[in-house]
Amino acid sequence: MKRFVAAAALAGWVGLAIQQYLIFYSRWETGASLLGGLINFFSFFTVLTNTLVVVVLSYALVNRESAAKRFFLAPGVGSAIAASIVVVSLAYNLLLRHLWSPAGFQFIADELLHDVMPLLYLIYWWRCVPKGTLRLKHIGAWVIYPLVYFGYVLLRGHLLGQYQYPFIDVDTLGYPQVFVNAGGILAGFIVIALAMVGLDKCLKSSSS
Repeated sequence: MKRFVAAAALAGWVGLAIQQYLIFYSRWETGASLLGGLINFFSFFTVLTNTLVVVVLSYALVNRESAAKRFFLAPGVGSAIAASIVVVSLAYNLLLRHLWSPAGFQFIADELLHDVMPLLYLIYWWRCVPKGTLRLKHIGAWVIYPLVYFGYVLLRGHLLGQYQYPFIDVDTLGYPQVFVNAGGILAGFIVIALAMVGLDKCLKSSSS
């Protein structure tokens, strides 16, 4: 299983590196700030969540104990990230994929970050994350991450006039529709989280 985790971590880092390169290259061609490109890169929920995924996978390969390793490998944290990466995949495939047709390196990055990594991380969660510790109360903590992100992108969009995703574009849709869209995605997140808590209990029962 360690080889699988190593391959999954490598795939995640490659996907992130390609996406970062493409953003930097695009901004360099137009003479825009590279620092702004870095901030833009980490303003995508996809990038943030995939970064969390590869951090967990990388820590799973490290033998040395540390507070950071214990935090990221805790079942509650790993499961929260699993729910988030599933949302990344579903939101992209249901809401965004039809809006464009990436090619070349962009296609590779998109497939890695939106399809390949969610699947690989779910396999990791299924096989490697200890089961039987999740409770419904964990979901209350898990939703903090998407809620804080939503607040950030609204503030960033208000200040810069640039929204990371079309379904939260206030300038085009208005606040009421954006909140409806965000509420739908949050509801989906909660449903996925509930399913993961249920799976956690079932997998613990089947293994005991």
